[in-house]
Amino acid sequence: MAGAARSEPDSPSPDAATTAPDAAAIVPDAAAAPDAAAIVPDAAATIAGVASPEQAPSSTELWTDPDTPAARQVAAYRDAGRFADAARIERIAREPQATWLTGANPGPEVRRLTTAATVVGRTPVLVAYHIPHRDCGAFSAGGADSSREYRAYVDSFAEGLGDRSAWVILEPDAVPQALAGCANAGLKERLGLLAYAVDRLKAHKNVRVYVDAGHPGWISDLPWLARALNKAGLPRADGFSLNVSNFHTTPTLLTYARRLAQATGHTPHFVFDTSRNGNGPYTGPDPWCNPPSRTLGPPPTLHTNTPSLDAHLWIKRPGESDGTCRGGPPAGVWWPEYALSLTP
Repeated sequence: MAGAARSEPDSPSPDAATTAPDAAAIVPDAAAAPDAAAIVPDAAATIAGVASPEQAPSSTELWTDPDTPAARQVAAYRDAGRFADAARIERIAREPQATWLTGANPGPEVRRLTTAATVVGRTPVLVAYHIPHRDCGAFSAGGADSSREYRAYVDSFAEGLGDRSAWVILEPDAVPQALAGCANAGLKERLGLLAYAVDRLKAHKNVRVYVDAGHPGWISDLPWLARALNKAGLPRADGFSLNVSNFHTTPTLLTYARRLAQATGHTPHFVFDTSRNGNGPYTGPDPWCNPPSRTLGPPPTLHTNTPSLDAHLWIKRPGESDGTCRGGPPAGVWWPEYALSLTP
């Protein structure tokens, strides 16, 4: 389902930016970590053998899908004479947003999206989201049934790209959830699948790939997270993503990103999801799931004027639910009332 979102009930509160996750789950001593051997960095892969990622796709502007739920809501409100509400939702609809590819055979949809963007000289943002044991069985549970099925998903995704440009956010939450002790996510297997995806997608010269790294309130042991990301193919990707579907402020993200980049032992770039971080993280209960009184963050742009920060992106589509909490519909379903709350 394009546009799906994920939840993260097993992560700490987003405001706990300097607090480590449960010590039993995140053990700084790699010998005590699950599948620790899988995340010991290979120096040849992480420093000396780093390939230099291409620094620009064929288009330098992002594509805005004209047929999002937000765009359809604008039309519906106008037809109903609700012009003020239409104008508020238009603030969402007019911005480029990511499309989430969650089905087993994403190739045809990837081809359709990249072709539509190419016609108007733009680049789409796509989210690969089909890792086995996705979302650790929570609101966005699902994904491939096996490693073999996941590799087939990646192959289909890659074939759909052709020689067209795209930015790909690779598997939101997959690395930090595995580190945090998601019971069914074998760490070594998961990191290997992500590395396979990086290599398969980066075989396309006009594609950028960002391996997701969670958010600042999740994994505080940055050397451990960095080792895992390196094993997941980060040295051969364009960088990592932060804050997908979350609410941390841009300054907080920048501090965390710079520390994490340094911990990797090379020079990855990074992108931030700023779709809903205008008011920062919610400090009440369940801060990750449809929290009240949040607002849109900085609009998507490739022109950040900040070294190594490649883009502000709207990876989570504002107005799509985080899950069945606070009266919301299932994860990824458009919720016009919540969309209006983001645009006061």
